[in-house]
Amino acid sequence: MAKRDVDIVVISDVHLGTYGCHPKELLKYLKSIKPKMLILNGDIIDIWQFSKSYWPETHMKVVRRILKFVTDGIPVYYLTGNHDEMLRKFTDMNLGSFQLLNKLVLNVDGKKAWIFHGDVFDVTMQHSKWLAKLGAVGYDTLILINSLTNWLLTAIGREKMSFSQKVKARFKDAVKFINQFEQTAADLAVDKGYQYVICGHIHHAEIRKIDSTDKQGSVIYLNSGDWVESLSALEYHDRQWKIFHYRPEDFIKEVDDDDKTDIEDLDAKMDVRALLERFRQEAG
Repeated sequence: MAKRDVDIVVISDVHLGTYGCHPKELLKYLKSIKPKMLILNGDIIDIWQFSKSYWPETHMKVVRRILKFVTDGIPVYYLTGNHDEMLRKFTDMNLGSFQLLNKLVLNVDGKKAWIFHGDVFDVTMQHSKWLAKLGAVGYDTLILINSLTNWLLTAIGREKMSFSQKVKARFKDAVKFINQFEQTAADLAVDKGYQYVICGHIHHAEIRKIDSTDKQGSVIYLNSGDWVESLSALEYHDRQWKIFHYRPEDFIKEVDDDDKTDIEDLDAKMDVRALLERFRQEAG
């Protein structure tokens, strides 16, 4: 498959290190693009639920692929989220084309884009972090059960279903939270004079214009979704934003990474070793 040229790619909420993550699909997507800039908008590695007993090779391949972008000189911005908040103590770290930040203001063809994960708007995160962490474990368990259910449904020729999306659709409080999240982000962006506000966190991919509450302005709100359920990313190319949704049929010609390690993956391993050696020399 020929690589697609993309000016900016934004992904978030990958949750590497959890059972709900879809590393194979994400790896295929990352191998299919040639971005000029990659923005990782939080919760890429789920440090909250990280366990030495669960870190498959497929998860490591995603990390290597991202680092390969760095070694190729492509700017990669890692913006911290709540599940990888431990990295916030290292913010403003700059290693070549890789930068670790809490937020980013980007000039996109003359328009200012305010990019951050979005957990700052989550009341549960601010006042009951233990409850948020408990909810994260429950969510990961729900996704694991959902994966098993979908395997059985596929085996009998039935359509897949999403437990969490059904829960969100049924409970008005979940819909209300998403709407409040988006409106709060829009209000602050308008107040700061930004034309775009780009978030993650709520696992709900979106692009829409939102008027501020006081009707004094508007902003284009964007959310990159996640790689747990929606398998989505934001792409900016030819002066236009769009949501990419992973579809298996678009990657049917791709080699299954479980069956064969391709040349690009071998190159990625070598590039990562070279990068780590350079970091070691600089640190020494």
